[in-house]
Amino acid sequence: MGESTVPTIAVRQVAAADAPALLALIDGLADYEDLPRPDAAARARLTRDLAVEPPLFRALLAEREGRPVGYAVYFFAYSTFLARPTLYLEDVFVQPSERGNGAGLALMRAVARAAVERDCGRLEWSVLIWNRPAMAFYERLGAAPLLEWQPWRLLPQQFARLAADG
Repeated sequence: MGESTVPTIAVRQVAAADAPALLALIDGLADYEDLPRPDAAARARLTRDLAVEPPLFRALLAEREGRPVGYAVYFFAYSTFLARPTLYLEDVFVQPSERGNGAGLALMRAVARAAVERDCGRLEWSVLIWNRPAMAFYERLGAAPLLEWQPWRLLPQQFARLAADG
């Protein structure tokens, strides 16, 4: 039997002390998606929200030889039709130099285990329409796009106006 030349990936829950590593990976995702990085106020909220109870979100860190190489952030919603929780995967990101080495699969397996542990009826996420490599990865996992649903969004100024009307 041959030995693996790629060190194994360890996935664990993010702790408050991991905030700098998580923020660096979030910056990596922003760069990859050509989006602005979180500003100072958002970084402070993310750091604060890592430690609140009950948690506003859950985060996992993928590490190779103790070095962070990827992360996943998720939270739970509730399906009234299934009468079960839904795990929503907000972010999953692996540094481009680490892709193909098992970090993405390890993160998705850990997220799937969290969905099983909570008896979820669904595990859902969104993918940017140009991100073909991600779509191919998710298809290999057995996932499929929801063609009959279209995401919609209100931004803070819009929902503040809605809340104040009437």
